Amino acid sequence: MKNRHTDKIYICLFIALFFTVKTNAQPVPLIGAPYQANDELFQQYRYPDWFRDAKYGIWAHWGPQAVPRWGDWYAKKMYMQGSDQNKYHISHYGPPSQLGYKNIIPLWKAEKWNPDQLMKLYKKAGAKYFVSMGSHHDNLFLWNSRIHTWNSVNMGPHKDIVGLWQQAAKKEGLRFGVSEHLAVSFNWIQIAHSSDKTGPLAGVPYDGANPKYVSLYHQPSTDVTTRLTHNPAYQQEWLASVTELIDNYHPDLLYSDSVLPFGDIGRAMLAHYYNDKLAGNGGGTEAVYTAKQMSGGKWLLDVERVVLDSISPYPWQTDTSIGDWFYKTGQQYKSADDIAQILIDVVSKNGNLLINIVQTPEGDLEPDVLAIIEGMATWIAANGEGIYATRPWKIYGEGPSTIKTNQQKGRYGGLSDTYIYRPTDIRFTSKSDNIYAFCVDRPVVAVKYFF
Repeated sequence: MKNRHTDKIYICLFIALFFTVKTNAQPVPLIGAPYQANDELFQQYRYPDWFRDAKYGIWAHWGPQAVPRWGDWYAKKMYMQGSDQNKYHISHYGPPSQLGYKNIIPLWKAEKWNPDQLMKLYKKAGAKYFVSMGSHHDNLFLWNSRIHTWNSVNMGPHKDIVGLWQQAAKKEGLRFGVSEHLAVSFNWIQIAHSSDKTGPLAGVPYDGANPKYVSLYHQPSTDVTTRLTHNPAYQQEWLASVTELIDNYHPDLLYSDSVLPFGDIGRAMLAHYYNDKLAGNGGGTEAVYTAKQMSGGKWLLDVERVVLDSISPYPWQTDTSIGDWFYKTGQQYKSADDIAQILIDVVSKNGNLLINIVQTPEGDLEPDVLAIIEGMATWIAANGEGIYATRPWKIYGEGPSTIKTNQQKGRYGGLSDTYIYRPTDIRFTSKSDNIYAFCVDRPVVAVKYFF
């Protein structure tokens, strides 16, 4: 027999929750949900086995900034008077006071993009998870957004890039992630509100100053001395956008190109995300959230273009690219051996590798990039046993590359993700009673030891 009083309680809770969500942009974790917006409860987080076993993912760091074929940060550098990108933009498109980044976006058609075909290649190359760009600092959303009109469904390719990538990943049995770079965008794109300092157009505002385009370029702000904005309205805008991304796609991995943003606002997002990916009744979550910040186990540390110098007690990830972050004419790419060396070193230290495969503006891959993927497929087929589902051994390696005075420093205090190894450089991984030793100088088949 039903308890009518219990039914009334449930109805009241539903009504209260409905009005809370409708009147507050901040997601409110359900009463009794395992994760709430505080650090103490985040300490219960445990890294899911799927991620620890995967070791290797591929990233599509791809969007309209690839169109001019000038590499990363085009949407910002085109407004930097005198920069190579600025000179190129003026000569090919016109002055940014008349034709700005908003005019580049419609040129991104992605007419050769075949996500199903690419995902088959990435699976063959050994990737166990795939990450789609959600939005870069340019503030164009690559998903079907109801809250932001500047998105890839409304303009450019007129496609749900995130959704189509996700469908392709699921078909191939790969875990799916999304990267968001929005927290940085509010200050990053402010240069579009300025103007030339010298020359015939000195003082003429760039197109970002036109109120008609405020939803792309944001409101003008003087808060531009820090990477992340202090503006509460911007922070709530970020929260609403990332919440929509989570609720629409429920990604297995969510990447922020920053520290966990905006204090308690970021914690509210994180609690919402962890609760969204709860696994069964055990209270565990399948979610992986990566930020460029150590957490003591509350989320995953991601480092960019560098590797750690020792075995981490917590799983971590390095993200890097085979070349520039966006397509650039004439760029040089890492070889398959280069990628294998990074992978071996990272896995030996309890990490994962997320690597960007550079796509053309049209969405396909150049022949030399296809050759790199084929090389990785060959290598991982022979060596995957010593990579997948492994854990660090008691030491990560031996040889000259483990001596601190020989190590090459990279960004943010880490070690460079590329290194000239010697024949005596070794890296170790372990699985059950097996130990695998890799000669990193020339990534050949790992030697397996039984104990």
